[in-house]
Parts: sequence; C-alpha cells; structure tokens
Amino acid sequence: MSTSIVVERIDAAQVDALLPLFLDYLRFYERPIDAPAAQAFLQARLQGEQSVVFLARVGEEAAGFVQLYPAFASLSLAPSWILNDLYVGEPARGRGIAKVLMQAAESLARETGAAEIFLQTARSNTPAQALYEGLGYRRDDEFLVYTLSLPRS
Repeated sequence: MSTSIVVERIDAAQVDALLPLFLDYLRFYERPIDAPAAQAFLQARLQGEQSVVFLARVGEEAAGFVQLYPAFASLSLAPSWILNDLYVGEPARGRGIAKVLMQAAESLARETGAAEIFLQTARSNTPAQALYEGLGYRRDDEFLVYTLSLPRS
C-alpha cells in the first residue's frame, strides 16, 4: 500500500467510495446501520450542495473523510462551516490522515471567506481533542450546547 495520502473533494457520483467508511463511522458511534438510507442521505447532501465531503485515499483505498455543512456566523456577519463528521478507518489510523483532512477543511473555509469552523466532539474523545487543539482550535468554555431531539416519523 502506498504511503502517500491524496485528498479530494467528492461529488454525488462518488458516494459509493465513501459509503463503507460512512457505515463504519455510524458503527463507531453505535448508530443503526441502514446502508440504503445512508447512501440516500449522502447523495442528497452532495447533489443539493448541502455539504462538502473530502475523501482521503492511501493508494487506492478510501481511508477517511470529513464532511462539512455551510452555515453563517451572525456575530461575525460572515459565512462559517460546521465540521460535522471526521472519520479515519481503523486500519489507516496513526498516519496523519485526520490532520490532512482537517487541513482540507481549513482551506475550504479560507477559500469561501468563512469566519470560523465550528465542531463538537465527545468529552471522552481525547485523541480528537488533541488533534483539534494541535491545529489551533480552541475549546469554548463560555457557551453551553443544548440539543432538542425530535421524534422521526
């Protein structure tokens, strides 16, 4: 397997390359696995230009991805990005793939004139916290995050 990491922005036609990693991501977070629903979700986001996905490959193998959603920062009067999903497959971990994906996300934000990239991670996910802090992200201890879960019909 080649050691070079290649990152590309993918479109809806490339969802099949992303899908196995996305399903592993759902398993990692102990979510139900419904491959057709996951594929439809990803295709809809990409076809509707509702998200941007960067896929990292090592050789021919899909190794990791990052998915961002456009948003706006009202207090900055500027666009922003929500980094919603970052995942590197277990066999590819420890090679710097997450860092390269985060750099692709930052490049996108800079190119689009964004004021910020917003992300959340679990308090127990210390490897991710170390990555983010090492890249200059600062933890927000001022604001609390609240979520209202709604029943799905």
